[in-house]
Amino acid sequence: MKQVFNQIMAVLMAFVVLCTTMSFTVNMHYCGDTLVDYSLTNHTKSCGMEVKQVKKIPSACDTMVNAKSCCSDKTISAKAQDDLKPVFHSLDLKQQLLAVTFLYSYVSIFSLETLDTTSYTAYSPPTLIRDIQTLDQVFII
Repeated sequence: MKQVFNQIMAVLMAFVVLCTTMSFTVNMHYCGDTLVDYSLTNHTKSCGMEVKQVKKIPSACDTMVNAKSCCSDKTISAKAQDDLKPVFHSLDLKQQLLAVTFLYSYVSIFSLETLDTTSYTAYSPPTLIRDIQTLDQVFII
């Protein structure tokens, strides 16, 4: 039971470290107040309702009207921690010995032990030349 608990805790702690060091970005495209598309990997697809800017050569008589688009793009980003990077290039002999000992003991915790089950069912005892118990008159009572 204790081994199972230790394994579950090790996996849980590894998952916590993974989640705290991982960053991600969610891109969302809204048309008005309605969510049209979202993406975790790259930019979202548009709904086709964007107002395209038309470039005209301005003259004295033309008035330019800028129409506001009903679509908007939002991006939510979660930054990761970068301070969990250990430095291993300057370990002295004691620290190397500690790391090797820790890794060896950690690996031995999770290794499966094989039990050596020797079965003597196919073993036949040697033939009796003389019965020693009868000769020495030693009997189990």
